[in-house]
Amino acid sequence: MNELWQISGIGTGRLGVLDWGSVLFILVVVLIVLGARKFPELWRGWGSGMEEFFKASHEVQRDLDRLINDELERAGDDTMDSQNHHSAAQGFAARFVVWLAQGFGIGRIPWAPGTFGSLLGLAWFAALLQIALWQPLVSGALFVIGLIASVWTCDAAEKILGEKDPGSIVLDEIIALPTCFLGWVFHLWLELDAMPSVDFFFGPTTWYLAAGVFLAFRFFDIVKPWPVKQSQELPKGWGVVMDDQLAAVYVNLVILAVHIGLRLAEANG
Repeated sequence: MNELWQISGIGTGRLGVLDWGSVLFILVVVLIVLGARKFPELWRGWGSGMEEFFKASHEVQRDLDRLINDELERAGDDTMDSQNHHSAAQGFAARFVVWLAQGFGIGRIPWAPGTFGSLLGLAWFAALLQIALWQPLVSGALFVIGLIASVWTCDAAEKILGEKDPGSIVLDEIIALPTCFLGWVFHLWLELDAMPSVDFFFGPTTWYLAAGVFLAFRFFDIVKPWPVKQSQELPKGWGVVMDDQLAAVYVNLVILAVHIGLRLAEANG
């Protein structure tokens, strides 16, 4: 078995599966970290967040339906006020852009929206990885397009909301999560001469890999070491997006350091 797979624990059974015992252990750790008093607040925040998420989705759907109905009425009535129609279209476009920047409404969760957005970023990474198994170039193109589009979307959302990098904008976290895994995936691609499967990071015995990367990203995104914090001063949407991308670079450096450490320990052992 390839040593990379052995180091990660895949197929060795050393870490077992994510069974109910593992879930209980994670909950106990969360309880210790947050404290028992935080749980009701966390639960209320989750409920309120889900309500906001569905509310945002319904608002976009409502505006879209209204815009379609206006378009149908306008097609049947040439005298319809084009200015009102244009205003309705602009209103829908603005709400839709904000909805995207807020991670399809996830960013409206009042409790730790960046963390929930980062979780959605794991799903985006898994999707890109699955596509890469079929066609790496397509996956790479989607990654780059998503990054560039996020800059424009976040910039537009800032202007619409009238705030500088508001906490509700989480598209930057979503787009940054695949960057956290970029160096690791590229190394495995060269080492194994094949793209790693989604199970490499999200399997029942390997979930800790994605969890570790996720926690490392949240740490650097919150602490914002140099030059992560300074990058927030970049103009337009770049200031929103680049701090998360640089936090992801730090994650790559941590992964590299761990990999080198394991290799040295193996060589000396």
